[in-house]
Amino acid sequence: MRCTYSSSNGFVRYGVSGSGPPLVLIHGTPWSSFNWRHIIPGLSEFFTVYYYDLLGYGKSEKPEGDVSLGVQHDLFKALLNEWQLEEPIVIGHDFGGTTALRTHLLHGVPYKKLVLIDPVAIGPWGSPFFTHVNQYEAAFRGLPDAMHEALVSTYVQGAMYQPMPEDTRRGILHPWLGSTGRPAFYRQIAQARQRYTDEIEPLYASIRMPTLILWGREDEWIPVEKGRALHSRIPGASFCIIPDAGHLVQEDQPAVLLGKLLPFLLA
Repeated sequence: MRCTYSSSNGFVRYGVSGSGPPLVLIHGTPWSSFNWRHIIPGLSEFFTVYYYDLLGYGKSEKPEGDVSLGVQHDLFKALLNEWQLEEPIVIGHDFGGTTALRTHLLHGVPYKKLVLIDPVAIGPWGSPFFTHVNQYEAAFRGLPDAMHEALVSTYVQGAMYQPMPEDTRRGILHPWLGSTGRPAFYRQIAQARQRYTDEIEPLYASIRMPTLILWGREDEWIPVEKGRALHSRIPGASFCIIPDAGHLVQEDQPAVLLGKLLPFLLA
């Protein structure tokens, strides 16, 4: 990513690829735009694809302050203004789906179409690991480098159904290593709060744009039952389960994911 946007909370790195109608990709936690690399080329054949790293993630700035879902939707709205996009297609995974929903429902930002991939959208959510980090963030920040890398590596590999290739593991881990990345990893977990979805859950019935919900059948982070519950709350939404895929559908089954996306996006 060669472009930088400077916000009041810190700088954000982004990239643009392809030509055609605008489409924005929003990643989740603890991921980055790196995890879209398999589908950006296919989408770029038909769309101008905008992708970025959330504040506190990837190659974006990792400030000491707020990087929670409470600021990500404000940042996304600012980015859309920076890019001069009035009604883009938006695809969000995990916290990226939450950010897309909050930006639309709280700021009234319109999208042409919305795709949600295993989003954090229906409470209760948060793993025992999240709870533990919330209680002992300072202790986790002090882990030796090797122990931290082993912990994060084990954690992220649980998001895939297929064995995680070594280059994928390294690409995911890289932003979370070192004196800046290590505290940033625990910071974003410690700031995760269910209230950010609780305040928008009652508004899902007001969504009117064409919406597609995709879910990895073997998702052990957010079970497919959450997807069915979300589907029942968004009028007219389509719902599709992707087999042999965990939470990281874009890593487990990128070709299948692209095959589900394009007919919906091009219709």
